[in-house]
Amino acid sequence: MKRALFGNRLLPWLLLAPQLAVTAIFFLWPAAQAIRQSFLREDAFGLSTSFVGLANYAALLGSAEYLNSVRVTAIFAVATTLLSLGVALVLALAVDRLVRAGKVYTTLLVWPYAVAPAVAGILWWFIFNPTVGLLPYVLDRVGYDWNHLMRPRDAMILVVLASAWSRISYCFLFFVAGLQSIPQSLHEAAAIDGAGPVKRFFTITLPLLSPTTFFLLVVNIVYAMFETFGVIDATTEGGPAQSTNIMVYKVWFDGFIGQNLGSSAAQSVILMLIVIALTVIQFRWIEKRVAY
Repeated sequence: MKRALFGNRLLPWLLLAPQLAVTAIFFLWPAAQAIRQSFLREDAFGLSTSFVGLANYAALLGSAEYLNSVRVTAIFAVATTLLSLGVALVLALAVDRLVRAGKVYTTLLVWPYAVAPAVAGILWWFIFNPTVGLLPYVLDRVGYDWNHLMRPRDAMILVVLASAWSRISYCFLFFVAGLQSIPQSLHEAAAIDGAGPVKRFFTITLPLLSPTTFFLLVVNIVYAMFETFGVIDATTEGGPAQSTNIMVYKVWFDGFIGQNLGSSAAQSVILMLIVIALTVIQFRWIEKRVAY
């Protein structure tokens, strides 16, 4: 493979300088400030600050409200990831079978990915609104009284659907690319040996899609934990009874509404550690796959 050679040693650094500056100012500096703030405690008016060490972390681990947000986040992340991956895989398999309408079908399915999370949340909030929504009316006709404002289960279903809806398009693109990279000769050989469509899927398609599936699994979990703030804020605001108060929403609520900056910073550091752990797991798995 060809290597890029620079006659001047400063030229590569000059080319990287804008990206390094953006990373340092908008990522590294806020992260360092969050770590520093997590060891401090301020009064309600922000007039005095005291060093408390790990007291903020100890208070979080002993808080039933925070542990509930961890449990809610785990349920929400797993449900959103499984729903988005499952639906995207089914749609990708359908596209893989299409011949003429494949490109049009793919374009239509990608459109929801361009919708902002807050807009998606408002859209699904109107659809499931107990007063003016269409689906609550349909569900009432079949005997189910939908009310996400009062029932925690309905609220969780709403935020999972709203979050997974726009994410399906992202997963769909990767699954289509993965399916198109599988040699058709493998399916033909298996069909000649008598393997049906279901057996070919579980013995050929699914194993060869495992790298793509694992990548999307990690990426979607990170998405559900970090990028769904707009969905939660636009639909349920963490309610009812803290049933949809995920960790990233609690960070914002405690910091900006409750003005408990030390606790909010400690929660953000914990979230950052979780993402770092998921990233390390992903790269370790990729390295093993490449070595194999």
